[in-house]
Amino acid sequence: MKLRDLVYRLYARRVEGRLDHDAAPKHIGVILDGNRRWAKASGGTTEQGHQAGADKISEMLGWCTETDVEVVTLWMLSTDNLDRPEVELRPLLNIIENTVRGLAADGRWRVHHVGNLDILPAGTQNVLKEAEEATHGVDGILVNVAVGYGGRQEIADAVRSLLLEHASKGTSFEELAEVLDIDHIAEHLYTRGQPDPDLVIRTSGEQRLSGFMLWQSAHSEYYFCEVFWPAFRKVDFLRALRDYAARHRRYGS
Repeated sequence: MKLRDLVYRLYARRVEGRLDHDAAPKHIGVILDGNRRWAKASGGTTEQGHQAGADKISEMLGWCTETDVEVVTLWMLSTDNLDRPEVELRPLLNIIENTVRGLAADGRWRVHHVGNLDILPAGTQNVLKEAEEATHGVDGILVNVAVGYGGRQEIADAVRSLLLEHASKGTSFEELAEVLDIDHIAEHLYTRGQPDPDLVIRTSGEQRLSGFMLWQSAHSEYYFCEVFWPAFRKVDFLRALRDYAARHRRYGS
């Protein structure tokens, strides 16, 4: 073992040993950013970058299991990403489909799709549906795979769903206006019934949310990490948890 690897392991073990698991986040959202830039810096192709990012997911979920995280939301494909050239989009969708199949086959995690299913290719839709069905009874981390996801799209879809629900009941606009509140809209989000994210991690050094979980992250803590997603290490994850535990959450007050 190289000296650098030994020092890294000892440091990671030290950080982990000092973590207060009772103060750990229960729901972590992750913006998996930097695959293409990692590939460029490494002399690889864009597809290789996306594959390296996909390979990192199960490793991170293992870290989440070790630290008692209960829900993880992974932003794998935004609505904007669907506008990429077909020559890049098709390989990316193939990688996502294979990754979702792998998560379902692993048997440790419950897979749930968040996003607009209707805007995705039929094959991708089927993979996501099958993964949900296959893992429905799994007693493990709930893994939200955000594919075809956009924060503004989610809110628009929630309002549309709410309006259709009340239209089917014959509710007038005046009656709806009287009862409409925050909780009512939240019941129609992609993540309805789930706790909001306590911590949102974004890799690659970018310091913005780009529309990720706009509604749910109102009171989340944010951690921006300089490394590209494929290079994200356990020690980076542990530092994010340490940083989160050191903060005092004020929930907007």
